[in-house]
Amino acid sequence: MVRLETVINSWKTVREDSAQAVEDFSAHELDYRPSPDQMTFGEIARHILEAGHILSGTLLDGVESMAVPRFREMREKYVAQLPRTEGAGALARELRSEIESRTAELSSKSSEFYAGEITRFDGQRVTRLEMLQFIKEHELTHRQQLFMYLRLKGIVPPTTRRRMAKAKT
Repeated sequence: MVRLETVINSWKTVREDSAQAVEDFSAHELDYRPSPDQMTFGEIARHILEAGHILSGTLLDGVESMAVPRFREMREKYVAQLPRTEGAGALARELRSEIESRTAELSSKSSEFYAGEITRFDGQRVTRLEMLQFIKEHELTHRQQLFMYLRLKGIVPPTTRRRMAKAKT
């Protein structure tokens, strides 16, 4: 059985790593992309911020189905709640601030809330807890993109630095 606290703590760790990656990359341009058909580093980081806020917002608002034509319009409501993030420092701060406020809201919901089913945007029926796990996994995927960009610039990602520091002790 997956526990809410475990999912939330894991998501916070993933988000901290994403924010740290943005700070680590700050000496480089956020508009860096390894090839023309890729998102820029800054676009990926902003996508992490927006997608987490949008998807968790729909959960908190009790949206029963994300598989509706107006879902794209609903997204704009949530994006409008986020401040602009000019520069790496502002983006990293907002990534951290947003996860703290969202996880506090999510933690206040009951087990019955998380046991309830919703329809994901792909039409699949999932519990709200499963959807929260999906949100974290979505961010984890994009965090790995940030890490790849760090590596392309010769920067060691935060997870590897932590593992290397532990190995020295």
